[in-house]
Amino acid sequence: MLALSVLALVAALPQQTFRLGDIDLSAVSQGWGVAHKDVSVDGHPLTIGGTQYAHGVGTHAVSQLTLSLDGKAIQFDAWVGLDDEALQEGSVDFHVVCDGKEKWSSGVMRKGEPAKHVTVDLRGVKTLYLKVGDGGDDINYDHADWADAVVKYDGKPPKPQQTVKEKPYILTPKAPHTPRINGPVVLGARPGREFVWRIPATGDRPMAFSAEILPSTLKLDPVTGVVSGTTPNAGTYTIRFGAKNRLGEDHRDIRLTVGDRIALTPPMGWNSWNCFATAVDDAKVRLAADAFVKAGLVDHGWQYVNIDDCWSVIPHSNDPVLGGPTRNEDGTIRTNKKFPDMKSLTTYIHSMGLRAGIYSSPGPTTCGGYTSTYGHELQDAQQWANWGFDYIKYDWCSYSEILKPEGLDNLQKPYKDMQAALAQVNRDIVYSLCQYGMGDVWKWGESVNGNCWRTTGDIGDSWSSMSSIGFSQDGHEKYAGPGHWNDPDMLVVGWVGWGPQLHPTRLTPSEQYTHITLWSLLSAPLLIGCDLTKLDDFTLNLLTNDEVLAVDQDPLGQPAHRVSAKEGIEVWARPLADGTKAVGLFNRNDEATTVVFRPSEVGLPGSHLIRDLWRQKGLGSFSEVMFTIRAHGCELLKVK
Repeated sequence: MLALSVLALVAALPQQTFRLGDIDLSAVSQGWGVAHKDVSVDGHPLTIGGTQYAHGVGTHAVSQLTLSLDGKAIQFDAWVGLDDEALQEGSVDFHVVCDGKEKWSSGVMRKGEPAKHVTVDLRGVKTLYLKVGDGGDDINYDHADWADAVVKYDGKPPKPQQTVKEKPYILTPKAPHTPRINGPVVLGARPGREFVWRIPATGDRPMAFSAEILPSTLKLDPVTGVVSGTTPNAGTYTIRFGAKNRLGEDHRDIRLTVGDRIALTPPMGWNSWNCFATAVDDAKVRLAADAFVKAGLVDHGWQYVNIDDCWSVIPHSNDPVLGGPTRNEDGTIRTNKKFPDMKSLTTYIHSMGLRAGIYSSPGPTTCGGYTSTYGHELQDAQQWANWGFDYIKYDWCSYSEILKPEGLDNLQKPYKDMQAALAQVNRDIVYSLCQYGMGDVWKWGESVNGNCWRTTGDIGDSWSSMSSIGFSQDGHEKYAGPGHWNDPDMLVVGWVGWGPQLHPTRLTPSEQYTHITLWSLLSAPLLIGCDLTKLDDFTLNLLTNDEVLAVDQDPLGQPAHRVSAKEGIEVWARPLADGTKAVGLFNRNDEATTVVFRPSEVGLPGSHLIRDLWRQKGLGSFSEVMFTIRAHGCELLKVK
């Protein structure tokens, strides 16, 4: 009788309503900003299609909130849409997923459209996923609202699901003790230019390096493997490099193509922004260069050491370190006191066989408010060359004060101006356009001599940010190739932080494998964004797998495209110069998933040899093969 009375009491409990905004919103992952209770992501009243809502959650695509219900909930209700504060180009799509199965989706929604009402039966559901996608066109201005969002329930209220932290797992075997020459097999340069390059070779030291048929204008240091000098006349030079230690030797033919193109493979290096941001200084850059050698990154083809924003003077500032005259009397740009001698810094970097990069903007000031290039294009290009820089990241930023980012002529003008300036200096400088994909830059970046161009907004160290950027690149591949590359932004592995306070990346180990795999398939520039003095074994494993890096550096230069996408599983593939295909299998689901791969999916019917590139081992010959892929994880295969 007592048990029956308790059941009757529970059945009589009133149905309760839980507002979504009352959850701990730190549990929301999203591509930009942070989620807010009862206001938009920018802090304004929740407004969709002209209608204002008092309660809800303002977030930003790509986002996800996971709620644990334990079968206690009854119903989810909300009004959803793109907040009116977003600019016209924003677009989003909403998804309600119950225990891994999608129960409702909104389709693509844009600014000004009325909110859509969603009602989903939650009875028996244990886990509720509330997701916002990017509408298929990147995450720019994707201010998404879950307005008047409530969960009706009996018993305990919903709570954010606690994510089990994934432990790092290392797949890449250690490099052998015998010599092995790695890195790209093609190099591009213009005739009569200063040249520095280091033979990337793993194996026990000491090691002796050699070169057969090296042009007379170049010389090789047999101890360090650094090649330096001046590039010869136009032509193609096949140089046979050698590396020898007490255990053996290795040789590799490298093709040096001297002509009108550089960056014949995507640049690989480091950029200061994602770890140090405004805190960058000369000492940190030198330590990064030191770490390239100490950690062995140079032995796998990593080459560029790039300073991002905050090296010049802040106009009208009284700060004793950052202020002062912005230019000399002759108009040449000045550095702030954190960078006392740029020529000395690049000389230090070049002495290791590395190359140096710098940053500027076509506008009056940089993103950080420092002196920039507007009105001094040729003068600054010449100064970068005089200092010895080999790479320029040219960031739109304040140029909107000069011209509105509207129309192809306006979008191209500052980059044409710098193109003309770079053409007049006697130095090979990789030209990186940073303007966030405006005007479909991938369609015209090559026409202004861009060697790479950002296709998206800034990346963050979250699954929502990285995955939305990476998986939105399909279709761009037709515009990239040797000398001109799509750039989905820098790598967010290791210790990052965008300032003095750093933290380990928020990407899980599996998500980091997906990050490196997808970027390599895309032929993306690989620019490490972490503090190189804090590299651990797992991060080194990600950055030093030569078979994975060889996909990114493949001389054919044909980026991957999406072959299929079904139930959270995506297949991407690209042809390689040796006649094989590189294939990525990606699990975008929140749970481990079994995937069957058939070579016929990528145009190779019948049985084929399949190699696991992360584990560097052959799997055998198959017409189909099965993998269990971790949540947000991947497999990278080479099919022969």
